[in-house]
Amino acid sequence: MTEPVNIVWFKRDLRIADHRPLALAAEAGPVLPLYIVEPALWQQQDASARQWEFAAECLSELQEDLAAVGQPLWVMVGDAVAILQNLHKRFGIAALFSHAETGNGWTYARDRAVAAWCRSAGVAWREERQFGVIRRIKSRDGWAQAWDRDMEKPIVHPPMALAPIAAPGPMHIPTSAELGLPPDLCPHRQSGGRRAALDTLASFLETRGRDYRFEMSSPVTAFDASSRLSPHLAWGTIAMREVAQDTRKRSAGLAAADGPDVQRWRASMRSFAARQYWHCHFMQKLEDEPGLEFENLHRAYDGVRPDIADPRRLAAWCGGNTGFPFVDACMRALDRHGWLNFRMRAMLMSFASYHLWLPWRETGLHLARKFVDYEPGIHWPQVQMQSGTTGINTMRIYNPIKQGFDQDPTGTFVRTYVPELSGVPDMFVHEPWRWEDAAKLRYPPPIVDNAAASRAAREALYGLRRSPSHKEAARRIVDKHGSRKSGIAQPPRKPKTAKNSAPNPQFALDV
Repeated sequence: MTEPVNIVWFKRDLRIADHRPLALAAEAGPVLPLYIVEPALWQQQDASARQWEFAAECLSELQEDLAAVGQPLWVMVGDAVAILQNLHKRFGIAALFSHAETGNGWTYARDRAVAAWCRSAGVAWREERQFGVIRRIKSRDGWAQAWDRDMEKPIVHPPMALAPIAAPGPMHIPTSAELGLPPDLCPHRQSGGRRAALDTLASFLETRGRDYRFEMSSPVTAFDASSRLSPHLAWGTIAMREVAQDTRKRSAGLAAADGPDVQRWRASMRSFAARQYWHCHFMQKLEDEPGLEFENLHRAYDGVRPDIADPRRLAAWCGGNTGFPFVDACMRALDRHGWLNFRMRAMLMSFASYHLWLPWRETGLHLARKFVDYEPGIHWPQVQMQSGTTGINTMRIYNPIKQGFDQDPTGTFVRTYVPELSGVPDMFVHEPWRWEDAAKLRYPPPIVDNAAASRAAREALYGLRRSPSHKEAARRIVDKHGSRKSGIAQPPRKPKTAKNSAPNPQFALDV
């Protein structure tokens, strides 16, 4: 070829529908669709075989979809800068197109290296917005309105045809073993790919989602009642814009509908729409402050917990053997499914951080590896929020016994994943140590005293929150990361001068 190529670098956006970088590249000239398998990325502490196997299924389908429009996906293994440099020598790169990525610290450093190479090579890199995350945002004021405008934009259709640029390129998608990932059996993992994403969305909006609002909190019901779109959003087989617009269409249809289930549907669709804002709101936090993957958002908590986890407590928590049945059932369910509903994720993190007093970075990495839908921008802000280190959110120290009785009153969920307790009566299933035959169980006693451990954590952290310096730092964090919503009482602030007397935005924190 004599004409340089436009490279579309697929990352966590494994689709051709509503893919603006692909559409723009196709308008500009010949397109080389590229996915780079980066072994160093998959050796990071937050990576796992279950994640790669889901991604590999998505890539396989993406190859088919791109081949159907004329130019198959190239799959190359290695360092991104080295691969781009070699492609530039071979073809000449007219421009590089991709979605902006809010990833972990490794991808942030890699993107900076790619940007530096592009500048030195004279290659323009055009990064388009994905989700509702805004790069280099100066203020959160107006963020929700910008999200609405972005979600209302028309869906970008895939190119009708892409001209083949050369002989078939590298197509092999490595296995997790070829990437050196340890075996990671996840028997009930969701399937990857665009078709699975569309089927999942349709089944939720048409049948499964009726009781979403009322059933998403309990693991007994949440596996069916939740949307289950999170891994598809994390790997980009479906665009948030598609989900938002289909949700609004469903809500509009319900507004004119009548019937016994309509009110439940309407309430569930309102809750689901709100969660879409929540998804992007937390991603924006990591985009604005990448360091919160590694450091306490509020630095007053530095040194409060030990830097190194107690190995016995960490192993018991990771293995689902803490002696608290509901905690253990949640961890074992996560191990088998690669997914868990939000409230139970929060409880697992809370129990690790408060009851077991483990450092959040280490426990957060374990959960990251287990989540097929691991999204760094949501995961790390939530890890800190549930560990009490943001300094601005209410501390939620979940009582694992109360949660068990509230969310799984008959012990159905516990007995499914902790079969050691199959013979324990309902009234003792969440406190088996109180049962008269507890000594016969092949199940460990509680690793800590529930009341004493939560009391000690509360006293340690609330003591820090009372200081004036803590409050001032917390105010700065709210100014930078808090969501803006009307109808919420505004916190006291220093008087404005007459020159700058516009009313302050009102603040709320999404939880």
